Amino acid sequence: MKRIGFIGVGIMGKPMAKNLLKAGYPVIAYDINQEALAEVEQDGAEKGGSCAHVAENSEIIITMLPNSPDVEKVVLGKKGVIEGVHQGQILIDMSSIAPLTSQSVAEKLAQKGVEMLDAPVSGGQEKAQSGTLAIMVGGKKEIFQKCRPILEIMGKPVLVGDIGAGETTKLVNQVIVAVNIAVVAEALTLGKKAGVDPQQIFAAIKNGLAGSQCLNDKAPRMFKGNYDPGFRMKLHVKDLTNVLQTSQALHTAMPLTAQVMEMMQSLLAEGYSEIDHGGLALFYEKMNGISLKQ
Repeated sequence: MKRIGFIGVGIMGKPMAKNLLKAGYPVIAYDINQEALAEVEQDGAEKGGSCAHVAENSEIIITMLPNSPDVEKVVLGKKGVIEGVHQGQILIDMSSIAPLTSQSVAEKLAQKGVEMLDAPVSGGQEKAQSGTLAIMVGGKKEIFQKCRPILEIMGKPVLVGDIGAGETTKLVNQVIVAVNIAVVAEALTLGKKAGVDPQQIFAAIKNGLAGSQCLNDKAPRMFKGNYDPGFRMKLHVKDLTNVLQTSQALHTAMPLTAQVMEMMQSLLAEGYSEIDHGGLALFYEKMNGISLKQ
């Protein structure tokens, strides 16, 4: 089996790396968080000394990092991946970053004879643990086919186009998720304000046209007031920042996205950066003086 380098074993990367280990792949891992790194070591991963060291000792390199600057630093910076790569290797960046960053990094790796896929994911921590993430992939078809068995251990990969197309698809995904969560909270708040039990509303509508995975996943959290992070609010703000920067560059009007971004920013300003993005319900709680918590 191909030896995999895995850089970034945080909330999402850790279970992804563990699933590769369970499937029998040899993994060499690296993270600046030594506690997270020690955990994947206990599951059988080898500890990498640096990003360059991981690249030197693997055939396929996977990165799972917070944002565009992190990917640029890890891949192109001092002791970065690019200092340890050799011709014929493949980098799969599974971070959610700006499409232009993916394209720029891919160009620099190509100069070293290294292929790249951008393969951001959706589904949160629970689906990372179960290996059922949605994986949106950009890159060459033949490289995708080589990496498909590895990607399928972590989720359900779909090739959507050339480099950068995966990240563009993820931006679309994050817009739909953000607006969906906001409208779930908004509508259920209206129902409760009108005197109807929101849990009964949820039971009545979840199998109809209003039903969605966002409704099914987030409404029960809102009823419990449980906003332990599956996907942190600050990371969704990061994604929407990339969305709005891209929309501005393309002169695309996105008024709903911009409004939800303002809601999320207001919650970050109140100290809610680490909660689950389902915590958008707290914005409506503050505005309307009524909580969905039962």
